[in-house]
Amino acid sequence: MADALGLDARVRPVTVAGVDYLNIEGDDDLLTRVVSEASGAFALFGSADGLLRPTALERRRPYSDDLVTIQKYQGKTNEQFTHLLLNVTAALAKRPQALLDGSLHVLDPMCGRGTTLNTCLLRGIDVTGVDLDKKDFEAYQAFITTWLRSHRLKHEIDASQVRREGRTLGRALELETAPTKEDWKAGRTQQVTYLNVDTTRLGRVMRRTSVDVVVADTPYGVQHGSHGDKLDRSPVQLLERALPSWHDTLRTGGTVGLAYNRHVVKPGELADVLDAHGFSVVHGHGAPAAGLDEDAFRHRVDASIDRDIVVARKG
Repeated sequence: MADALGLDARVRPVTVAGVDYLNIEGDDDLLTRVVSEASGAFALFGSADGLLRPTALERRRPYSDDLVTIQKYQGKTNEQFTHLLLNVTAALAKRPQALLDGSLHVLDPMCGRGTTLNTCLLRGIDVTGVDLDKKDFEAYQAFITTWLRSHRLKHEIDASQVRREGRTLGRALELETAPTKEDWKAGRTQQVTYLNVDTTRLGRVMRRTSVDVVVADTPYGVQHGSHGDKLDRSPVQLLERALPSWHDTLRTGGTVGLAYNRHVVKPGELADVLDAHGFSVVHGHGAPAAGLDEDAFRHRVDASIDRDIVVARKG
C-alpha cells in the first residue's frame, strides 16, 4: 500500500530482546496510517534511544472487532487473510487511497456467510456480497440482525425479493447503519447489501461500473456460488461464466483479487481466464507487484489447501 501511494518506506526484519519485529522507516506522516491497516499489524512502536515506545494504531475501525471474530463455523475464511486480500487488491487499483478514506465500494461475488461483508463494515467501507446458498444468506441475516441489536446500533435492515421482468431471481438483504447516533443523524452511514442470487447473472441485478474492487475466495474443491443443474466445484468453469458480469460491474482501473487453491487450479489457468475476459494480471503468475515475489502471499492452510492470490486490473 505504501508503494501504491508513492510513500518511501524501508522495511527490514529485526530482533529485539529475542522478539521478531518488522522495522519500517519513512518520513511521510501517512506511513503510520498505512502500516496500521496492514493485516498483520497487532502493535506499533516507535524507537528512541534503543527503547520501544508504544504508538497508537491509526486504524479506521468504527465498529467493534467481535463483528468479524464472533462467528465460528466450518469453512470460514480467516479474518486476517480477508484483510490481506482486501488490502492487496485495493492497493493495486487505480485509487488505492479509497481504502484509507472509506470511499471504496467492495464486491464479494462469492460471499458465503459474510466474512468479507463484516470485514468491510468493521473498516467503515460499503460492500455488496453475492451468494446463491440460501442457508448462508439466512445465517448471515440472522447473525447481523442480532449483532446490530445487541450492540444497540441505529440501523435499518430490509429483506426483499429481487425481481426482474416479472421473474424472481432471488432475495436481497439491505442494511444501513452507523457507529454512533450522531453519525446516524448526520448521514455518516455504511451500507451492506447481500444478494442471494446467481453470481453468473450479476449483471441483471447490479449497475454497471458501480464497484471499485472485487475480492473473492474461490472454491477450494467445495460447493460455492453458482449453479445450473448443480453447484459448481471448479473455479475455472465458474469464473468463465461469472467474469463477464463481474467485469461489467467493476469500474475502469478497478481490480479483482482472487484467493485460490494451487492443488485445484494452477496460476497460469487463472491468468488465462482473467486475460480472456478483459483483465490484466498485476500480481501473481509472472507479475510481481511493488517488488514482491509473485508468490509472496502463497501459504499452506492444510494438507489439501496450498493457498495463493492473484490480482488483475480492468482496463
